[in-house]
Amino acid sequence: MSPAKILIVDDEADILEFMRYNLSKEGYILETAQNGEEALAKAEEFDPNLILLDIMMPIMDGIEVCKKLRKIEKFNKTIIAFLTARSEDFTQITAFEQGGDDYITKPIRPKVLVSRLKALLKRNQLAAKGNVNVIELGDLKIDKEGFIVYIKGKKVVFAKKEFELLYLLASKPGRVFRREEIFNHVWGNEVIVGNRTIDVHIRKIREKIGENYIKTVKGIGYKFDF
Repeated sequence: MSPAKILIVDDEADILEFMRYNLSKEGYILETAQNGEEALAKAEEFDPNLILLDIMMPIMDGIEVCKKLRKIEKFNKTIIAFLTARSEDFTQITAFEQGGDDYITKPIRPKVLVSRLKALLKRNQLAAKGNVNVIELGDLKIDKEGFIVYIKGKKVVFAKKEFELLYLLASKPGRVFRREEIFNHVWGNEVIVGNRTIDVHIRKIREKIGENYIKTVKGIGYKFDF
């Protein structure tokens, strides 16, 4: 399989060089851009598998770039991971609503960056093969077809709704799922549940897989991280 192509977009030259150095060691084919307009042009020319896109940039910010890319058919399945020093919840939500796949906060830690990108690329490869039933992230393996969860190779039993909630969050690492969205995906119209239902299920999931995988975004919802 040929190495993945990654377009890195950031207006700070030292960050571009830092990411180029660390990602080149992993064998990726790399291209860079320093503003939003250049990013759009490079994306058309380079046709990357994944775009690392800074949010705060001159000329055109990253969210606007993402919005424009998602309107072009050939970029519908391109992975877009945002880079930003901002950690406000509303920025994350806006980024995902415009079609982002992940959200990586600066300062960037090389090992975290590489593992995050590998997970995103692997997920896309599985989807392309039609195998979206198995998610492997860190020590966690989730088999949707078998309704089975493994942690470090050890099978862990989950109730049906716990499993469906875990699978939903893990299907898009880094993405913030709003509480209403979780209700619609996991419970739908089949039953009326209380406001604490999600919280109780999240607590039970954390008891089984540990505290590090699912993060609470205060006042909004939850996201899967690792």
